[in-house]
Amino acid sequence: MRFQIILVAVFCCGFVDLRKIRGISSSYKRFYKERKSFLCIDGSKMILFERVNDDYCDCEDGSDEPGTSACPRGRFYCTNLGFRPHYIPSSRVNDGICDCCDASDEYNSHVHCQNTCWNLGQRERAYVEGQMRTLDEGLRLKQQLIEEGVLLWREKQAQLRDLQQVAEDLQIKLEEHRRKKHEADQLKEQTLKAMQGGHSGTRHNDTVSSVFKLLDCNKDGSITVDEVQAKVTLVHDAERVLSEDEAVALLAGGHQMDLTKFRHTLWEILTRGDSVKVTQLHNSDNYLGLTCVCHLIYSIYFGFRSDLQKKLAIDYGTDWEFLFLSSQCYKLKVYEYTYTLCPFNHVTQRNTAGTEVSLGKWGMWAGTPENQYSQMVYENGEPCWQGGSRSTTVTLTCGTETSLLSVKEPSKCQYITDFQTPVACQPVLKQRGVHSEL
Repeated sequence: MRFQIILVAVFCCGFVDLRKIRGISSSYKRFYKERKSFLCIDGSKMILFERVNDDYCDCEDGSDEPGTSACPRGRFYCTNLGFRPHYIPSSRVNDGICDCCDASDEYNSHVHCQNTCWNLGQRERAYVEGQMRTLDEGLRLKQQLIEEGVLLWREKQAQLRDLQQVAEDLQIKLEEHRRKKHEADQLKEQTLKAMQGGHSGTRHNDTVSSVFKLLDCNKDGSITVDEVQAKVTLVHDAERVLSEDEAVALLAGGHQMDLTKFRHTLWEILTRGDSVKVTQLHNSDNYLGLTCVCHLIYSIYFGFRSDLQKKLAIDYGTDWEFLFLSSQCYKLKVYEYTYTLCPFNHVTQRNTAGTEVSLGKWGMWAGTPENQYSQMVYENGEPCWQGGSRSTTVTLTCGTETSLLSVKEPSKCQYITDFQTPVACQPVLKQRGVHSEL
């Protein structure tokens, strides 16, 4: 037997018969307008309209029974005023279980369902409002971090320029020290050979001239008392500066000496090597030490510069909003393990015994095309006993604080973490809420 549900409405102008079609949304009402026949929505069959919702399935798509459980493929629409509408399988209609918060699915059941939509809607609205407040605060904090990121980026760029300038200056000084050491070594070798009688003639004269020029600081063609004090020292007391009287004595009693006089006086004293010596001839080792020091400092600065260049090459977001994370680390204790996330660096796991394991090093951003900055991947961690290496995927969510929320290991040596931070907040045009109709 087919059942018909007929409502009789009384209007001032008379009586009008209306059929209450349950289980349909407002967008589908156009298919259920009162007429003599009803076309199944999939177009497969035409039936009499009186067969709609008669508890017998005529249409293959179940469209003739939206308000009963007759059709296995049917769907019942819960209007749920005050909360979110949704569909349920039509098999749940009048099954004794309240599925729709407005109780519309149990209209002909022995169960008496309460309409809880308004309370559910209030709770959901409060939750959505809380989420929106979090989003607003997160976006405000994000803007601050963006401004800080821009300043930090400029500061890092200035540091890089300074390091590059220092490295260039050190390179120049390094080359200068190498040149001076080479010249000092050559002069020392030539002078020692000359003093030992290893050279004669032109080469000997060249050596004498070289030493004279070395002592002649102002290159005026003569050696003075001040120049002797600056470049000549005692063999057995090299730290002491010669007195004026000692310098005058070396200059044969005068206050200056030309090359000719030098060749026959002070040069002879220097070649004996038993009382005084030219300091620069014995300073090649000092040049070697200075060269080594300059090279070490240059290497350190070059290392700093290389590290800074690598850091600045990382993608920190369109507005450098993630840059502040690069100098931070965040910890979370889960049972006996402490996990540490150092963004753009590494992820580690430490047990209570203090053993630390690398769960991956910074790899790349791996978010969706709509938001590529929603996920980080850290890869090439310590080897896993099953083969391969440990890796971690970090999912970033919006929050008013920056913290590590959770760490899980869904598969062996593959870790996933939730990480909240204001810079993950994204502006939305409209937040989907719940129905508030009464």
